[in-house]
Amino acid sequence: MNTLNTLIAAPGLAGVVVADTAIGDVRGDEGFFHYRQYDATQLAEHRTFEQVWHLVLFGDLPAADGAQSTEDAAWTARTQRALAVDETIRTAVTQVLQVTPQADVMTMLRTGVSVHGSLVGDAALWDSDEPAKEQIALRTAGFLPWLVGAAYAVRTGAQPRTPRPELGYVGNYLWLVTGAEPSADAVRALSRYLCLTVDHGFNASTFTARVVASTGADLSGCVVAALGALSGPLHGGAPSRALDALDEIGSADRAEQWARDRLAAGERLMGFGHAVYRGLDPRSELLKRTAAELGGATAELALAVEDTVVAVLDEHKPDRPLRANVEYYAGVVMESCGLPRELFTPTFTMSRTVGWTAHILEQSRGTKIFRPSSRYVGPPAPQPLP
Repeated sequence: MNTLNTLIAAPGLAGVVVADTAIGDVRGDEGFFHYRQYDATQLAEHRTFEQVWHLVLFGDLPAADGAQSTEDAAWTARTQRALAVDETIRTAVTQVLQVTPQADVMTMLRTGVSVHGSLVGDAALWDSDEPAKEQIALRTAGFLPWLVGAAYAVRTGAQPRTPRPELGYVGNYLWLVTGAEPSADAVRALSRYLCLTVDHGFNASTFTARVVASTGADLSGCVVAALGALSGPLHGGAPSRALDALDEIGSADRAEQWARDRLAAGERLMGFGHAVYRGLDPRSELLKRTAAELGGATAELALAVEDTVVAVLDEHKPDRPLRANVEYYAGVVMESCGLPRELFTPTFTMSRTVGWTAHILEQSRGTKIFRPSSRYVGPPAPQPLP
């Protein structure tokens, strides 16, 4: 018997440590997660998305004040160059996306990232030095806001807009999608969401990116693979479904019966519970405050419905507290910022791409390819041919 096959992992590799990372960690039992050495929710509330980007990619926050503010300014200028996206690249990618304008945005993102990689000469990580890897990581993450906006424009029969990097990562993205000058409130709210979703442990897409990176493949290929994982409905599609549930409920007085009916039917209540957190999702708490600050009918409904649904869940599963997760308020915040529901998962993708590229670079510094074993459960072999 193969001794390797006696070491059987739990389904989904739950609880199995497969690699070391210095990028961040999730401590689900404590309701806490961090990027590098900093509380992620504190970063989301008090730092810009660009600063968090620098932290996960390079390991430190750029100095932001006093005589050292030059460092922050230099990083801002570098990110703006990445956000600009050369016109020849925009034209070529738009032409490719227009071949299948009916495709969903997540499918277009896979195509766009692949085309972008070939246009900028993305080389195998195995053959690239550290500066080259950092440069393609920066260019790829900076390309995503324009790509999401362009894919949505093609889907709706419009022309993609020209980036405005001077608006910053978040403001530029809102401009690319809506064509309107972004408000300070919308930029602050969406920045919080994006900062909160940059990284979250070895989730399916991050792990996928690292597996591909372990082969020495090019960074674009790693990101395309991660995009494939994220497109699955069990991974990246919950924000819009949580908002759809609010639409179905309609008013706070209907929330209790709605929740009881779903539970009786054995259905999951979208936006509640998390695979890692056993209580409060810290991301949800900040987004809840953000939704309340933005205001509006949807935010008011979400706040009222949450209390009712939690009470029903506590009664239904008294031994396991199920609370609102990041997806519940994410949709409320994104819609309040002017984003259509079709772009909720792609917006999440933009943020997560920053985290993926950091993980890809970290994995590329090793020399060991991922090659786990499997347990054969088919008929005994060998058997004579019929």
